Amino acid sequence: MVVAIDGPAGSGKSSVSREAARRLGFGILDTGAAYRALTWAALRNNVDPEDTAAVSHLLHTFEYRARTDPDDSRVYVGDVDVTDSIRTAEVTERIARFSKQPAVREYLNGVLFPALISHDPHPGLTIEGRDITTVVAPDAPVRILLTASAEVRAERRAKQLGVAANAVADQIRTRDAKDSAVVDFFTPAPGVQVVDTSELNFDQAVEAVIALVREKEKTT
Repeated sequence: MVVAIDGPAGSGKSSVSREAARRLGFGILDTGAAYRALTWAALRNNVDPEDTAAVSHLLHTFEYRARTDPDDSRVYVGDVDVTDSIRTAEVTERIARFSKQPAVREYLNGVLFPALISHDPHPGLTIEGRDITTVVAPDAPVRILLTASAEVRAERRAKQLGVAANAVADQIRTRDAKDSAVVDFFTPAPGVQVVDTSELNFDQAVEAVIALVREKEKTT
């Protein structure tokens, strides 16, 4: 069974998706890691995101592997373990310039992700990231939009970083604006179920996702 989870930045989709997968005995596929890995590879090879020929060449030579065990989700480009390298500030600052390129999105959504999904060994796979419920896995038995208010998302992100909420509120709003130019995170597509975590703690959010999966399992 495939469980597709979309959501805006700071909604908790990564941590909630991973824990839900762990409790269900499913694998977890973080699609954002692939975008980060591609950005890392581009930076390493001095690829300009506006150079379509260079981007095309990068995509044709991009060798990406991802472990989907919730407790061991390391990612590789070729034989290089880039699990930590893709989380640097440099990659974070540049990723939007690459992820918005049509060729990049077409390759990852149309070629790479379907291949990773079809070869996953787990009895189920939770996929989280952008475009998941509408582009990557539009036919998934369970499709969820995990969301929360901007204020709550800012508070959660601030707690993670150990800073004041107002210090990240502008970042959240800016990220929302950038993301909304590419995909609508706040309007669920037909058949997508909304889980608003604004008033839920972490465990409640995880259980809300699991409940939707269990409900679907009863009908299949």
